[in-house]
Amino acid sequence: MVALEQMANKGRDMAGLIDQPAEYVPLHALAFGALGTPGVVVDAGNPLPVRVAGTASPATPLAGVATGAAILGPFLPALSWPIWVSLSGAWTGQVQLLRSVDGGATKLPLTVAGQPWASYTAPANEIAVEETVAGASYYLSVALTGGTLTYRVAQ
Repeated sequence: MVALEQMANKGRDMAGLIDQPAEYVPLHALAFGALGTPGVVVDAGNPLPVRVAGTASPATPLAGVATGAAILGPFLPALSWPIWVSLSGAWTGQVQLLRSVDGGATKLPLTVAGQPWASYTAPANEIAVEETVAGASYYLSVALTGGTLTYRVAQ
């Protein structure tokens, strides 16, 4: 409590030394460091050590079980979140992630440099894409020749 009073008194003593509005912009620097060590000035080479607090994506996962052939979806992703494709079970065939920007009227396979992307013939659990276009939707094209597929497309 005594330390707080001393700081308050010091602030009142300095108040008479500050003349506002000043004819200049006072220089302020942001620094960080551990107790007992010199402060490190925040700049491009020393960014402030923070992280974005994580929150759950608001998108509802597309999940279920499939046999045979089907187009499953839509999955409506939240923007700027990675989209995970999880495929499990004992199945044979092909599963492909499709993307639409017209409400599902046209569904196109994902590609990278013109080559197929997010096309699976075995169980997988991976990030396939991150969506940045509002209104895009995703579908799973399932063409199984045997077995049962458990699928989940989520963020």
